[in-house]
Amino acid sequence: MDQDPSSIERKLAHIDLTVEAQISSVLKDKRFNYEPLFGSHPTPGEGPTKKTFLGKTLSAPLWISSMTGGTGPARHINQNLARGAGEFGLGMGLGSCRSLLSSDEFFSDFDLREHLGDQPFYANLGIAQIEQSLLNGSWDKIEKLVSRLKADGLIIHLNPMQEWFQPEGDLLVRSPLETIDQAIHKNSFPLIVKEVGQGMGPKSLEALMGRKLEAIEFGAFGGTNFSRLEQLRQSEDKKGFREMALIGHTAEEMVGFVNNIFNKNDIEINCQQFIISGGIQNALQGHHLMNRCMGNSVYGQAKAMLMAAKGEYSEFREFLSSQLEGLAMAERYLTPSEGKIQ
Repeated sequence: MDQDPSSIERKLAHIDLTVEAQISSVLKDKRFNYEPLFGSHPTPGEGPTKKTFLGKTLSAPLWISSMTGGTGPARHINQNLARGAGEFGLGMGLGSCRSLLSSDEFFSDFDLREHLGDQPFYANLGIAQIEQSLLNGSWDKIEKLVSRLKADGLIIHLNPMQEWFQPEGDLLVRSPLETIDQAIHKNSFPLIVKEVGQGMGPKSLEALMGRKLEAIEFGAFGGTNFSRLEQLRQSEDKKGFREMALIGHTAEEMVGFVNNIFNKNDIEINCQQFIISGGIQNALQGHHLMNRCMGNSVYGQAKAMLMAAKGEYSEFREFLSSQLEGLAMAERYLTPSEGKIQ
């Protein structure tokens, strides 16, 4: 019987690439045990295990993190993101909806519910806008915004460092925690609190985990750093303190903080859901951090999603498919190499 031509071609390629395929043992990924005995390959189109998160079912533990809106290409990007979330059963957070508090000019950039179906979908405002709305008695505008967008709730993004560096930034007149407590007291809709690139330390996480929030999103150090972004916008360093943009906490550190809080016996934990985001480069990193987090978690990406969604939807669809295939393979063959981060 003649040998399959594709087999001959494959074997020749193996011979040619043998040397190039050598990998030093120092490059070994030590985060996982590889267990090749106990799983089957995912079938085409088969994703990872479904996840109950934010009171709904996600087809995969992947969150499209808050990004853009209210500017030229944002509508196209957001519609691609929302179509992907709907097709693959993911959750999505909008970029800042601040412009919609005063104008409907860019409403269509954010009006995406039809693309998502019933998937989790959250509006987004900065802590400064929440503070101002509560102080001037215009909270009803925020309620109307969330309702008009048919959003499940609101993400409050924490960015005191960014506001400080931003020439036109809004300076806070009271602590974010006071503002968050007042927003929770309104009890209008579910709230998520996230940072925007610096992450949060253990005291902040403990305070938030003690509140009745729907979830906490890390926005950890290692992804887009909005404090540094604001510095780069300026022709000169008007405020100094350039090094402060380098302060923060990585997603790995924050998982450790969260686990330490869970291990305490003297505090009440009311928020146990987490979106692990900030510098998450790929499905393997997301899988690693979710495995180690003691809370109910998904992982989120912003920049990678944004870049993939700039072009045709088919390109973004291919990106999401690759992510989910990677997660499915990781679930079947990889286990954590050590216990939970402490």
